[in-house]
Amino acid sequence: MDEMKGTKWDKRFIEMADVVATWSSCYQQNRQVGAVIAKNKRILTTGYNGASAGIESCKDRGECLRRKLNIPSGTQHELCYATHAEQNAIIQAAKMGISIDGATLYCTHQPCVICAKMIINSGIKRIVYRNGYPDEFSLQLLNESGVEIEQYKE
Repeated sequence: MDEMKGTKWDKRFIEMADVVATWSSCYQQNRQVGAVIAKNKRILTTGYNGASAGIESCKDRGECLRRKLNIPSGTQHELCYATHAEQNAIIQAAKMGISIDGATLYCTHQPCVICAKMIINSGIKRIVYRNGYPDEFSLQLLNESGVEIEQYKE
């Protein structure tokens, strides 16, 4: 059983994800997302949603591409300058040579289906998120794969 489950550690790491979300370069305030990957009471990596290295962010451009194109939330994830917070946290682990196998992902929002696939293949075993997201297929894949997912409640 996960030593952090249902403890003050869940609270600490979800609060850290909230802080990391404030670093987002997303133009939409309501879509600032933060992620923390932790294991054995230690933070392994963090990530927030923002433009890839060398790409101008929506915040810098002064407009949201998704809003400009009238793209509904939960669809066409590829039409955005930002890389998702969960993806950035996983990418940072890969860049730094940190194994996240068996870790817990704390996130301000439920992962989308693209992030869910990366989470499954990275070996993350548990997800704790604060806010819902309109993507039932991601929940289906996570449940089918055996990744534990739960919404954080204070």
